[in-house]
Amino acid sequence: MALRNLPISTSFKIFFERQELECTKNITTFIHLLPFAGCGERARMAPTKKGKGKKSAKQKKNTGPDEEKYRKAVLEVDTLKQHLVLRRDMARQAMADSEGLKQRLLDLEKELEEARGDKKDIYEEMIRKYQQLQHQTDTRIHRLEAETQNLQAQLAACQGDLLQSQLDQARMLEEKDKAVAEMQRKVDEMETEYEKILHGSLDCVLSKLQSAKLTWEKEATVIHMDYKHQLKDFGLNPLYI
Repeated sequence: MALRNLPISTSFKIFFERQELECTKNITTFIHLLPFAGCGERARMAPTKKGKGKKSAKQKKNTGPDEEKYRKAVLEVDTLKQHLVLRRDMARQAMADSEGLKQRLLDLEKELEEARGDKKDIYEEMIRKYQQLQHQTDTRIHRLEAETQNLQAQLAACQGDLLQSQLDQARMLEEKDKAVAEMQRKVDEMETEYEKILHGSLDCVLSKLQSAKLTWEKEATVIHMDYKHQLKDFGLNPLYI
């Protein structure tokens, strides 16, 4: 089974279990070899007969390498035991570290989920505010469009009223000019008529005055002649009076 496909804690656990199993096998192998090495040692330590002194000395000389091997085996066993204890401590430490990493990973995943939730909330809040702002903008645009249409209608009405006022004023000025011209014509006609009447009246007055003058002159002449004859009758000369 590949370790790369397993979680971190499980991978550490399997790795250190394998190392521990290997060390245990090595220790077991050396432990099984110890009795054989011990047999040579016990043979060297057993009592020997005098007749065989030379042979015992020879055997003692031959058992030297076995004792050396025994000491080396014992030393290696102790070393392996210490190594096994160290590996176990390392395995425990690694397990503790893996548990810490696992807890840290869980905390990071929790923080990531919270961050995703916060990001989602922020995104939803931004969408809500954008929609609210868009709604306000659309409402304001519609209101401004309605106000613009109303103002355009009022402007068109004012322009129509202004045009009508200008037309009415032009018509009134034209009518006024016509009325003034008509009145001026009538005044001129009246002046002509009055002039004719005045001239006729003056001519008539002059004619009557001339007639009256002639009548008065005739009457005065008659009266003068009468007074002259009366003076002559009284013997008076009218020239000296």
